[in-house]
Amino acid sequence: MTVSRRLFVTAATSLAVTAGMAPRASAAPDAVPGTAPDSMPGAAPSAVPEDPRYRIPVSPDDTEADLVRKASQVRPTARQIAWQGLERTAFLHFGVNTFTGLEWGTGDEDPDVFQPARLDTDQWARALRDGGFKLAILTVKHHDGFVLYPSRYTGHTVASSSWRDGQGDVLRSFADSMRRHGLKVGVYLSPADENQYLHGVYANGSARAPRTVPTLVPGDDRSPDRFHTLDATDYGAHMLNTLYEVLTEYGPVDEVWFDGAQGHIPPDKVESYDWDSWYTLIRALAPDAAIAVTGPDLRWVGNESGIAREDEWSVIPVKENQYGRTDWALSYDTPDEGSRTALVKALPTTDYLQWWPAECDVSIRDGWFYHADQQPKSVDWLTEIYFGSVGRNSVLLLNVPPDTDGLLHDTDVVRLREFRERIARELPHDLARGARTTREPGRVTVDLGDELEVDRIRLAEDIRHGQQVETFVVEAWREGTWTPVTTAGTIGASRILLLPSAVRARRWRLRVTRARSAVRIKEFGLYRSQV
Repeated sequence: MTVSRRLFVTAATSLAVTAGMAPRASAAPDAVPGTAPDSMPGAAPSAVPEDPRYRIPVSPDDTEADLVRKASQVRPTARQIAWQGLERTAFLHFGVNTFTGLEWGTGDEDPDVFQPARLDTDQWARALRDGGFKLAILTVKHHDGFVLYPSRYTGHTVASSSWRDGQGDVLRSFADSMRRHGLKVGVYLSPADENQYLHGVYANGSARAPRTVPTLVPGDDRSPDRFHTLDATDYGAHMLNTLYEVLTEYGPVDEVWFDGAQGHIPPDKVESYDWDSWYTLIRALAPDAAIAVTGPDLRWVGNESGIAREDEWSVIPVKENQYGRTDWALSYDTPDEGSRTALVKALPTTDYLQWWPAECDVSIRDGWFYHADQQPKSVDWLTEIYFGSVGRNSVLLLNVPPDTDGLLHDTDVVRLREFRERIARELPHDLARGARTTREPGRVTVDLGDELEVDRIRLAEDIRHGQQVETFVVEAWREGTWTPVTTAGTIGASRILLLPSAVRARRWRLRVTRARSAVRIKEFGLYRSQV
């Protein structure tokens, strides 16, 4: 959901709340209690500078109070704020696996198996747009190494298929269609590459050495304004050249998605990925692009069910390994990642406290690629996933795989529309929009002007000033007293609470009971569902 569509307590107004501060967790200079009249930036600049506060170093001597204070000072970058506002993003797993029935290809597929005779990426874009999605990520290269555009650096591509007489380019069609229908463009390139392993490039034991990118090939008609010299192995250089093509020939890219997969190869053949060089090239060519989820901007939530932790922190203890890869200081599946306890527990292996928000990936079907014998998840299930991801300070990444015709299946298209309509009924109208609000230290009170039923509550911090809330209570004024309605822990960019039954009241109050520093509440929305 974009900033302009959010329903605020008052338009373009942040509410600064101070409550339950930890010792030494004093307010940062830009988080002074009081009303903050500044509004969210309308658009990210063309070249996004790094906010030096997006990661803060830790010391082995830091106490719990030191760690909490530092965590309270971590701030997101402009690209992270823009990404967090998307809320619903889509994955499109498509390639040779679509036609072989595999989930992980072998790299020796005959490219001619790729035959999406009715490919219609405009149909993809319309279905995703109508489903409420804001960005889509295409599997430009999966683990098998088959590339969905005619690359100069491998023969395992659409150009080697008889589809469209070898002139097809799925990436071109995808990128043009998404932008034409108002969606942002993301690309997934698997670090693993079974085809390049078969050709002696992937995991060949080559040393890192300076490589020039792009590496021009015979007949190359490119005249780059700038060549980049970056350290890489043979395969790392292959990936750099692939990234260069994708990021310079297909228009603006808003998200570059990596996982950490290794190929199905002998254990002594592991490829050490050149993360630092890959990141550097992406920053140079696509400075606005968020790098996920093996990347410095966004992290994997830790499962493929689409469900975040009950209390999901965006400030996480991290370490660096394998040539600059951002990694968890604790395990990826730590149940309280980012909590006070986790900050202390992770200290011996922590390099930084970093703004590293969670992306929740899940497929609409059981598999990631299309299989005719599978059916999409029910609307109820997708709604549960929405509240478990977007409703828990995360962004949903829902995979919708194109079929062998090159279309999103009719059942999936219908399900996406039903999903959007269901969420619209769950959160139909913010009753607090335009209502009279009052602010006190640690409290925001809303007067609806009349007694109204509420069964959904949506909250958001102004994350430009960090994530601060640790616990809070929502209360309703009933029979002459403030009565607790629900309690929870974190808020972050988005927290949605579902009440077991509707509560009727005129006055509602959010009371922060513990925070790391001064809190700025951007949204206190009250809804009566229509389901």
